[in-house]
Amino acid sequence: SGRHQVPRGTVRLLAPVGDPQKVIAVGLNYRDHCQEQSVSVPKEPIIFSKFPSAIIGPFDDIVHPQDSSEVDWEVELAAVIGKEGRHIEVTPPPYPSSAPVPCPIKHVPIVTSQESSAMDHVVGFTVANDISARDWQMRNGRQWLLGKTFDTFCPLGPALVTKAACDMSPLSPPDVHNLRIRCSVNGQLMQDSNTGQLVFRLPTLIAWVSRFVTLVPGDILLTGTPAGVGVFRKPPVFLKRGDEVQCEIEELGTICNRVV
Repeated sequence: SGRHQVPRGTVRLLAPVGDPQKVIAVGLNYRDHCQEQSVSVPKEPIIFSKFPSAIIGPFDDIVHPQDSSEVDWEVELAAVIGKEGRHIEVTPPPYPSSAPVPCPIKHVPIVTSQESSAMDHVVGFTVANDISARDWQMRNGRQWLLGKTFDTFCPLGPALVTKAACDMSPLSPPDVHNLRIRCSVNGQLMQDSNTGQLVFRLPTLIAWVSRFVTLVPGDILLTGTPAGVGVFRKPPVFLKRGDEVQCEIEELGTICNRVV
């Protein structure tokens, strides 16, 4: 009706999911990201986690830790679990295709019935920024957790977009493996790719993770980041206080966070 609207400047948007039981993340899950660091595509998903306390809203400030000088950006597609599941099955098995995928490019989505079944456990999608302190990511026995989970290191939003709203074609099932994904810092484009570059698609990730833990409603699955992160630039580029980071995924929206 338009009668229940308030000016954007008078409200603060919170993260669409503020206190999940789990924030599960995937490393090296874009082919172009593997290429930029000259590593092989993984044979199975590389899983790590962030604490829920890292989550902030889509326009909240990122606090630059005093203990780090190498804070980096990572735009990511995030899936939110809507139905509990364990040992969720999907075919083919969780091994990546060896064929390279051009980027950015539109891909024709091919979703099997088994993949659709796995996707029944997803309620929707949102944009995430997997902020990372690279110096701490490579310390502490090379366990990634500390470098990934400083407070404010998981901006999320601007909304939870349902699977139906992501349907790109009336002739195909809802699919998010064909969306442009970008990140800019102070207006300079740093990452520009497509979710078609994913090594392991969402159904495979859901099946893999559910082999080890029960997925419950509200759990967040960060699916990895494409090429263009700061640490692999020549010379490396890291965030500093006063920078503004904008992450955008086609059809899902944009988040923008200032570093303080």
